[in-house]
Amino acid sequence: MTKAQDRLESTDEAWESRALGASEDHVRAVSVDLEAAIDSSLGMQAISIRLPKELIDAYKLIANHHGVGYQPLMRDILQRFAPEGLKEVMEHHAQKADEVDHDIEKRKKAA
Repeated sequence: MTKAQDRLESTDEAWESRALGASEDHVRAVSVDLEAAIDSSLGMQAISIRLPKELIDAYKLIANHHGVGYQPLMRDILQRFAPEGLKEVMEHHAQKADEVDHDIEKRKKAA
């Protein structure tokens, strides 16, 4: 067989199953500038965080069950948590502002 005959058809399934693109022949590091440009265009920022090994193992198990990587799973969970966390913060500050407004009104009436 020739090299052309040995080629796999480029389909989504071939890429997803890692039949295409997963060998070391297809790996190369990107430049720091290109990595920064990609992160910037995606609105991403790399961070470093220390987590208990048991937590990471749990994420890996859950991620494997769902057929995803554990880091994207962590990112997804954090993205789901943030809006609810922000809502809680906003409600807390709105309640505090209402309490201050109420105190001001009380003082005005007392004066």
